[in-house]
Amino acid sequence: MANSTRLFKSIARLLLPALLLIVVAIAGSAIFLVYSTARPLKTRYLVTPDKYGQLSSRAAQVTEESWSNKDGSSSRGWLLRGSDNAPAVILYHKYGADRSHVLNLGVKLNESTNFTVLMPDLRAHGENPTVQNASFGGCEAEDAASAVEYLKNLKNQNQIGLVGKNIGIFGVEMGALVAISLASKDQTIKAIALDSVPQDSDGLLTAAVDKRYPFASFATAKLAKLGTRFYFFDGCYKREPACDTARSIENRNIMLLAGVDAQDFQDSTSKLAKCFPVSNKFENKLDLSPSGYSITNASMEQSEAYDQRLIDFFRNSLTN
Repeated sequence: MANSTRLFKSIARLLLPALLLIVVAIAGSAIFLVYSTARPLKTRYLVTPDKYGQLSSRAAQVTEESWSNKDGSSSRGWLLRGSDNAPAVILYHKYGADRSHVLNLGVKLNESTNFTVLMPDLRAHGENPTVQNASFGGCEAEDAASAVEYLKNLKNQNQIGLVGKNIGIFGVEMGALVAISLASKDQTIKAIALDSVPQDSDGLLTAAVDKRYPFASFATAKLAKLGTRFYFFDGCYKREPACDTARSIENRNIMLLAGVDAQDFQDSTSKLAKCFPVSNKFENKLDLSPSGYSITNASMEQSEAYDQRLIDFFRNSLTN
């Protein structure tokens, strides 16, 4: 008996360090995957207002703006002022993109409606971002609330509030998660256009990890989800499914868009359509080719048709 006990203790002493190393290695790998994916690869803006302004007098009116967030960080965005007391629309890009991806839409929306248009960079996105880590829709939703406050505090030349009572919001992929989260908490968001909506932040993270680390994607996605428990210990990561968030949104105008170019998000967006209460008014187009997820690769005709669909939606939703 004593010999057996000593044998078990010896085996335990041998295995415990190895098991500990395995646990540390798994945790370290999980945290690294989240850390690296939360810092999107940096790219230059597709186009800037300065360059666009050489072709469009309206684009030349775009200004660089910044404002404070609730956590003490700062956000930045391009602003196109509209008519006094007209509605405003916020445009949010997808993960890995930046505000330049919605600049053309923003300029055309402002030209067509005279709405004020704000085009922010999401956290960790754009050139020289002010915040280095993205949170896949969590803290970004809090930042969006600060963006709304910024719009409401804008003044015209007579120091009277510029923006009217109605606000619209558009988002693609991660931007869509931000938009739906904001709309669930802010009744002034009257029109919501969502394109390629992930099921939740885990779905967005999985897609981002798969794209960045395509080898053994099943394992890396599982590790990354585990890593969020450690990396976002402060609660910035939002785990609520988009469907649950949608159930609290009532009496709004909603447009859902998706396409075959992002089939996983096409499926999740289609399912999301069933989650909103019936008090909302809907416009759905879930078979686009391409959707806003890949609109930068579309032809000029496809891009113009996509933009016009959104312009018509916001005009009809915010002025009636």
